[in-house]
Amino acid sequence: MRHILVIGIVCFSTACTVGPNYRRPTIATPQSFRAPDPLPPGQADTFADLKWFEVFKDEQLQALIRRALERNYDLRDAVARVEEARASLGVTRSNQFPSFGAGGALEVNRLSRDGETPLPPQFLPSQNRNFGAAALQLLSFEVDIWGKLRRATEAARANLLSADENRKAVVTTLVSDVATAYLTMRELDYELEISARTLRTREESLELTQSREEHGVSTELDLRQAEQLVYTAAEAIPDIQRQIQQTENQISLLLGESPNSVLRGKSLTEQQLPPEVPPGLPSALLERRPDILAAEQNLIAANAEIGVARAAYFPTVSLSGALGGASTQLSSLFSGPASLWNLTSQVTQPIFTAGRLKSGVKFAEAEHERMVVQYEKTIQTAFTETSDALIAHQRFRESRGQQELLEKALEDRLRLAYLRYHGGVDTQLNALDADRDLFQAQLDLARLRLAEILSVVQLYKALGGGWQS
Repeated sequence: MRHILVIGIVCFSTACTVGPNYRRPTIATPQSFRAPDPLPPGQADTFADLKWFEVFKDEQLQALIRRALERNYDLRDAVARVEEARASLGVTRSNQFPSFGAGGALEVNRLSRDGETPLPPQFLPSQNRNFGAAALQLLSFEVDIWGKLRRATEAARANLLSADENRKAVVTTLVSDVATAYLTMRELDYELEISARTLRTREESLELTQSREEHGVSTELDLRQAEQLVYTAAEAIPDIQRQIQQTENQISLLLGESPNSVLRGKSLTEQQLPPEVPPGLPSALLERRPDILAAEQNLIAANAEIGVARAAYFPTVSLSGALGGASTQLSSLFSGPASLWNLTSQVTQPIFTAGRLKSGVKFAEAEHERMVVQYEKTIQTAFTETSDALIAHQRFRESRGQQELLEKALEDRLRLAYLRYHGGVDTQLNALDADRDLFQAQLDLARLRLAEILSVVQLYKALGGGWQS
């Protein structure tokens, strides 16, 4: 017994643990992100270090994001998962320490003089018999010689950190989703303004064409073509309104609220985003993106589980005992003669398990390998998302610039076409074609402006921004 205790104390104090210690896998990171134009080499400053309220200047959008951070269902679920993982760590860690409990018993009896075997009074001076016992018990304590419990605690701690990083990832996604939905709504509002303005212009043109047709200047074909433009613009408005209302419902869901209208702030053309969006160093993603950090913590947990599985091969040493007293007289329950104690040690060694322990180790090693793959995939996904956002930002900006030139050209074309038509030197067909082309170009320009802004939002998310307090 003494030797077992000495061995257990020595091994526990030297913290011998089976299983591999964690080492971060070596991941080759590129020198810079892929982008249409070469990025400055070695630029450490990154757009993602900004707080989300420093990126999105629209006060109404900021208010929506704050409400979402308080009420969003996915975020509340992520917070609950963190608390669940924290409690699980507490349960797992408690197995490393002894468990104590207290117990007691009181038995009161009265014996019969006239029972089945009567006894004379001299042999039964008192009919009452009382018995009491009280003890402090060492319920269970496994001596963690091989580090199984410490590896299990290491895995539980990694799971807690992974849950917290997942919570940060939910925050990043939530900020991005609210901003995307809000900016999409403002773009649809802008499309609605364009459609309403175009409808009014076409209605005025229709009135003029009707007047000219009544005086024999225009033909019935001119009148029908003018009506076609009016109906086309009028038909687009209900569809845009549908999209606006459905986007408002999407925002309400992100806010954890019932479907309702959403207050507006700045228009699409008034949105202010940082003029420069430096991505920083690719290697910094390994320390900034919450999903990468969560994947690494999952890898740490899987690595620790290998130690737990391997420790099952070795003997398990457990202790139990009690310290207290037992007496027929409650008054002398804690006196010297009534004291009792015991200490029990137990050693169990698996001999034949039909391959269960070996399969357990293989399972833990396979799970670890899977977590390595997931970790590497998460990193490469981060590089791809960042590169995609950089490419989209620059290409959409170029397209938006060309579309603005096209819009200006079509405005001049429309003005000149109507001047020629009203002057009687050209047909109405050219004017109507110019009107249709300008309307479509204005809608396309609004969508390109949105795409350019959203590319910045996606880059901010891809770089791991938005979860900072």
